[in-house]
Amino acid sequence: MELRFFEIYRNSEYLWRLVEGAGFSAALAVGGGLIGLLLATLLAACRFGEVRGLRHVATGYVEFIRNTPLIVQLFFVAFGLPLLLGYSWPFWAHALLALTLNFSAYFAEILRAGFANVSSGQVEAATALGLRPVLIFRKIIFPQAVATMYPSLNSQFIFLFLTTGVVAEIGVTDLTSAGLFIDSRTFRSFEVFITLTGIYLMMALSFKSLLNLLHRQLFGWLRTQ
Repeated sequence: MELRFFEIYRNSEYLWRLVEGAGFSAALAVGGGLIGLLLATLLAACRFGEVRGLRHVATGYVEFIRNTPLIVQLFFVAFGLPLLLGYSWPFWAHALLALTLNFSAYFAEILRAGFANVSSGQVEAATALGLRPVLIFRKIIFPQAVATMYPSLNSQFIFLFLTTGVVAEIGVTDLTSAGLFIDSRTFRSFEVFITLTGIYLMMALSFKSLLNLLHRQLFGWLRTQ
């Protein structure tokens, strides 16, 4: 079998599509991850709180998202919601919304476990000092939970980033979409998907390195305890 990678890299259009697709995939993952983390914090706080109604709603949401395929969620957000609610967004916005909802459910479960692992003695001591519940959560529970669960959040983000290729199914020009375009023109499927594998691998390792560096910068105090 003759490998002909030069049919990809000798064409500037193909190279530009790969670069553009990789950048768009990274932007979707980072955007979905950041917004998803904010939503996950709210969901985890509701599940950790004492308001039964909010706890049930948050739990139902997390279980629904975590037990349905991302591709189903993507198609529902891209085609179902606009039909039900009567709005029109570009497909990249639908993809970002679907990824945000998906990321938030997985992050919320990790954060909830982190909240539960914070020593109850610290919470009781803060309560005895007269601190308000909101301040206790913001100053004591949340920082420790994020610090201890950061490696799990890191791994979950990398895993979810590697699933973002499904957005190509709704016409979003991400990295997978770029590979499919090149494959349809060159008919060199093996070479194209080896190239995609290498790019995804490099991006995942780059994300991992950056997140590990961020961990050392933000939570270096853990090593002193």
